[in-house]
Amino acid sequence: MAKKIPTRLYLSEEEQPRYWYNLRADMKAKPDPILHPGTLKPVTAQDLEPVFCKELVKQELDDDTRLIEIPEGILEFYRAYRPAPLIRAYFLEKELDTPAEIYYKHEGTNTSGSHKLNSAVPQAFYAREEGLENLTTETGAGQWGSALAMATAFYRIGLTVYMVKISSEQKPYRKALMETYGAKVLASPSETTEVGKKILAENPGTGGSLGCAISEALETAMKTPKCRYVLGSVLNHVLLHQSIIGQETKAALDKYGIKPDLIIGCAGGGSNLGGLIAPFMGERIAGKSSTRFIAVEPASCPSLTRGRYAYDFGDTGKTTPLIRMATLGSGFIPSPNHAGGLRYHGMSSILTRLHKDGYLEARSEIQSDVFQAAVRFAKVEGILPAPESSHAIKAAIDEALECKRTGEKKVIVFGLTGTGYFDMTAYISYHAGSMTDHVPTDEELQRGFGTIPDIPQNRQPV
Repeated sequence: MAKKIPTRLYLSEEEQPRYWYNLRADMKAKPDPILHPGTLKPVTAQDLEPVFCKELVKQELDDDTRLIEIPEGILEFYRAYRPAPLIRAYFLEKELDTPAEIYYKHEGTNTSGSHKLNSAVPQAFYAREEGLENLTTETGAGQWGSALAMATAFYRIGLTVYMVKISSEQKPYRKALMETYGAKVLASPSETTEVGKKILAENPGTGGSLGCAISEALETAMKTPKCRYVLGSVLNHVLLHQSIIGQETKAALDKYGIKPDLIIGCAGGGSNLGGLIAPFMGERIAGKSSTRFIAVEPASCPSLTRGRYAYDFGDTGKTTPLIRMATLGSGFIPSPNHAGGLRYHGMSSILTRLHKDGYLEARSEIQSDVFQAAVRFAKVEGILPAPESSHAIKAAIDEALECKRTGEKKVIVFGLTGTGYFDMTAYISYHAGSMTDHVPTDEELQRGFGTIPDIPQNRQPV
């Protein structure tokens, strides 16, 4: 009789990874270089250092170093909540009556309630090491803002957070959590910045977007002494930090002799998915495995499934360097009835490249189906998932039911990026039957595409 896998596949503190894994070092086709918006030439460290911490700039531009040692000052914080558990979903398997084995990496065991702390900690640590006194950032659903507030409080650095307006209205408790850790939280777009005033003048009553909030945070960072801007997703160094998720997941699966057939993650800007799949994708690229990877995004903000592959600004104010990515256009603003995070107009250049090269599959889901999957999961597994995570749950359930139909036994792993205890307004809307499923029309998407810069690199065939 086969030995039963324990419900929780824990790693000991001694087994915790001591390095981040840089997937770019093993990619055959690298992500396209970030461009300076003025010269349209690849950015240099000198171009980025007025905005980001020096060590983060170094990591952002490093396409060659496979393993980057995690400083002891960061490991010290990680030990407070890592390693995170990898859980066998026995009850979900029973509920679905599937031959599939289902596992989820649970990143919601810290106070911020999500995986975002994995990058917030190093970003705050490097800021302190550089002698900075303040940071600015944006947040959509509030997970990143909460995580960064925790990290800056620990390292004693000031923080200003621009929170997407509609999210700040839907999630007042997220604001309270950030303020508990000492952060200043402003609804975006706001009247506190020039770009915020301009966006409000052009779009009165707008619910905002991550692109808007990024513009405001950048402006504030540039005007504030000893201050830098930090970002919770999309950029290369963020996915690097999040590789701790995949490193731990792989170590735990290897420990019990488990080989995943399918790895699934939700995708907004790409940080949690990129971190979860990183070491497994490295093996796939090297021809050592045939694992499938699925990115699941909201149908209301479908950058991978309906976006354009182009160089675009990372913010609505068009102040950032240009990133070649799957994008809906920096001017795209998701419908205000979109309940969760995953509101960004673009996707990580790493994940975009992997999708373009056929290593990463992508699908989109409407939010009522996503919440139906969330409720089904919560009833049997006892964890209330974040709306973002529930996109991955929906796809995992679909794949497990397909195994039931075919009789094929597969090992499915998905990322539970966070808990949903700050998302009760959305759950109330779902249970009341007032949740709506907005899918942008081609005409709506075209308006966003119209904001993609008309530059020579975007006129080349892809």
